[in-house]
Amino acid sequence: MGVSRTREVQVLGRAAGAPALDRVAVEEPLEIRVEGQALAVLLRTPGDDRELVAGFLFGEGLIDGADDLAALAPCRDPSSAEAAGAESNRWNVRLQPGCSGLGQRLEAARRRFTAGASCGLCGKASIESLAQVVRPHPSHAVVEASLLAEATGRAREHQALFDRTGGTHCAALFGPAPERALLGVAEDVGRHNAVDKLVGRMLLDERLPDASCVLWLSGRVSFEMVQKALLAGVGAVVAAGAPTSLAVALARANRLTLHAFAADGRYNLYAGAGLEEAEVTP
Repeated sequence: MGVSRTREVQVLGRAAGAPALDRVAVEEPLEIRVEGQALAVLLRTPGDDRELVAGFLFGEGLIDGADDLAALAPCRDPSSAEAAGAESNRWNVRLQPGCSGLGQRLEAARRRFTAGASCGLCGKASIESLAQVVRPHPSHAVVEASLLAEATGRAREHQALFDRTGGTHCAALFGPAPERALLGVAEDVGRHNAVDKLVGRMLLDERLPDASCVLWLSGRVSFEMVQKALLAGVGAVVAAGAPTSLAVALARANRLTLHAFAADGRYNLYAGAGLEEAEVTP
């Protein structure tokens, strides 16, 4: 299953002409099952599905680390096309028997309907279930101006799918100062999926980030993106897009440094040292 497909389009407007071919990003459903029971359906770009499932479970508070996973594998139906070598759109997870509070965690994480590619929290059963347990940082991290100026360009160099389609988001992780090495990049049609793929890869490699790391996002920063960053443990988020009010409140309340509109040498600080901390009320 490719991550982009060719489609014929009709070019209109000032550049009108004959039919042309264009590449579009693939969007497919991914059903996640835990112990054989359906948990959620995500709309995502196929590829890095193992990492996506692991990151999703971590971001939903179902697991605390890779040690909680007993097995993580695609479901294979011998009678379907999936058995012929294509990517499976269904994955099943078995958790270690000692995973504490499994029943309560499953109920808190379970979606009531499909989560679209643009929605990380759609389908939650209650407002209260939105607020996962996060650990506040003791102080705000400082992001140097050089990274703020360079992060978007450095991440952009690794957005191969965006180059082909113009239809994907990206999440990138930068390591500690002063080197600020690029530790990983993930692309997906969904903003939150890109973060889950990136965090899932780090989790499976047993090298989750810490407060010295910076998460870069290609789009806007909403509540769930800040929540995912806090759960992952990064100290700062730098985004090319705009933040929402809840994202700013959650970042300030937990001392997560938040920069947004980071492009072309311009960036705004929305949460950081010297700015008022605030309680977050979903």
